[in-house]
Amino acid sequence: MYNYEILEQYALKISSRIGFAPKVGIVLGSGMGDIADKINAVYTFAFNDISGFPMTTVEGHAGQFIFGYIEDVPIVCMQGRIHYYEGFSMEDVVLPIRFMAIMGVETLILTNAAGGINKDFDVGDMVLITDHISTFVPNPLINKNVDSLGDRFPDMSCVYDEEIRNTMKDISKENGIDIKEGVYIQFTGPSYETPAEIRMAAALGADVVGMSTACEAIAARHAGMKVCGISHVTNKAAGLANKELSHRDVQDAALKSADKLEKLIWGYCRTLK
Repeated sequence: MYNYEILEQYALKISSRIGFAPKVGIVLGSGMGDIADKINAVYTFAFNDISGFPMTTVEGHAGQFIFGYIEDVPIVCMQGRIHYYEGFSMEDVVLPIRFMAIMGVETLILTNAAGGINKDFDVGDMVLITDHISTFVPNPLINKNVDSLGDRFPDMSCVYDEEIRNTMKDISKENGIDIKEGVYIQFTGPSYETPAEIRMAAALGADVVGMSTACEAIAARHAGMKVCGISHVTNKAAGLANKELSHRDVQDAALKSADKLEKLIWGYCRTLK
């Protein structure tokens, strides 16, 4: 089990260096890392600058924390994330989320590139996550409970904050963004799903599919953070389009619509001023 005293000590070190406590945490998914360039950055460091911390190996994920401001709101942004399919334990996967909680983050915005299962969703759509299905990946809270972060048996009745979703819907209207809502399902990856698995996911009520986010949301709620999840539909899920799926196509599609995500995040921060 990871020594969380290391995270606490590093959090104190960073806090003294930057002089503020981040209010909002942001996780940027595949192809969305360039959004971080728009942040008024104060301090940046790589994940593995912290002793024993995992470092992402996935193309398009820089693997660093950026502390700074968006619309004068103090934030910390994860440029890239850790994935279970990289061979890390699920506890390692959510270490960055727990670090942000220790730093004082109150609201976490999780973004991801996702496959569209709902036939009404098109490539380029933004989807506010209303709930998730995480049954097909290990629960990140398995192991001895970290009592300083949260309860042994945290309630997951409302993982994704409804008030934040309503705010995001208002922002989308103001910016002419057609935003959808739906249920996210997480599989392990790294292979994309089969058409049969997608049919199963649809039968379970999933609208979008990916290889992250749900586990991070669980860890965030365990630590008492409010959570907003935004999926960017970068491809039709397996069996719903006549083309092979590729990570490069996912990244390219994400880049084309990154401005929508930027408007949502900046707009939300503006409401906190």
